[in-house]
Amino acid sequence: MRTFRFAVSAITLLLASTLAAADQPKFINAQVEARGVSGSLDATIQSLSAAEASPVWVGYAVPMMPARDGEERSMCCGNWSNGNRDCGPCSLEGSSSNNIATNDGGKAAGGTVKLEGSSEMFVLLRVADHHIGKVRTFTEDCQLDAGGLRVIWVTDAKPQESVALLAKIVTSSDFVDREDREPANGALVAIVMQCDPSVDKALETFVTAERPEKLRSQTAFWMGTARGAAGQAALKRMAKSDPSTKVREQVAFAFSVSREPGAIDDMIRMAHDDESTSVREQALFWLAQKAGQRAVGAISEAIENDPDTEVKKKAVFALSQLPKEEGVPMLIQVARKNRNPAVRKQAMFWLGQSHDPRALEFFEEVLTGPAK
Repeated sequence: MRTFRFAVSAITLLLASTLAAADQPKFINAQVEARGVSGSLDATIQSLSAAEASPVWVGYAVPMMPARDGEERSMCCGNWSNGNRDCGPCSLEGSSSNNIATNDGGKAAGGTVKLEGSSEMFVLLRVADHHIGKVRTFTEDCQLDAGGLRVIWVTDAKPQESVALLAKIVTSSDFVDREDREPANGALVAIVMQCDPSVDKALETFVTAERPEKLRSQTAFWMGTARGAAGQAALKRMAKSDPSTKVREQVAFAFSVSREPGAIDDMIRMAHDDESTSVREQALFWLAQKAGQRAVGAISEAIENDPDTEVKKKAVFALSQLPKEEGVPMLIQVARKNRNPAVRKQAMFWLGQSHDPRALEFFEEVLTGPAK
């Protein structure tokens, strides 16, 4: 009986150590110690920051926003290449930032197919001089080099408390001074990539009119990139109500990187209806990158009907960004028939840049008259 109890105890310890290893990164050159949350995550981090005189990394694990079906997300210092991941070891003390990559093939390093991507992410805070100076995020595929520093690993962090802690870091910055933005930028990414209902509520507080333009613009980008339908709904509201043309230009770009249904509709609306010339120009430019018949229709409509010649010229440029099979014939049509001489001139310019044989034939016709 004693032998049986000993075996059960050994198995329990083995399982506990295995689970603990899975809940923290693979560290090298690190002095790792575990601490539990005391009170709240924010209170725990504040206590550690007040107590630590030397630089130290403080980290914890939280659920990660899942990638789309059939995809795998990695947050690391390496790159995807031909479906394989080249990652690590990542230097926590290094100056390079992380890459957030999504791979359609679901292949890990060496080409091995993973059936499921990681469901959690790791948040690392660098504390020095009683101040959080960096926030970095990683997935479990990364090996992290702490450069010989201590790492305090906080167990049982609650996702909602993580979002609240990171939101304080984001909003404590004025997003004007570049150095001050570093922890705020990292904290914003860490919020966006988490999977918790509190994330989208926090992001909406970052895009209210009183927040700095830079924060609203960066939040808009991440809403389009990673926050799905909730991000799309927030962007739609920003497109209609944000008072800054710079921010609405970024919203147009955010629509272009969104994979949600309706994103193209909202880009078309901005290209057609926004009161700002520069916003309509940006929406047209990003529409051209999306291509497709609906985008082409919106670009052509702007060339014909937008009241601003500069927007018309930007729409002509957008035609030049389309695949040549579509763009060159439409540029020739504009150069032939548009009533605005500045628009025709712009079409001629971009035809010249296309180096397409059809453009050369058109120029010969213009210069020498149609062939008889």
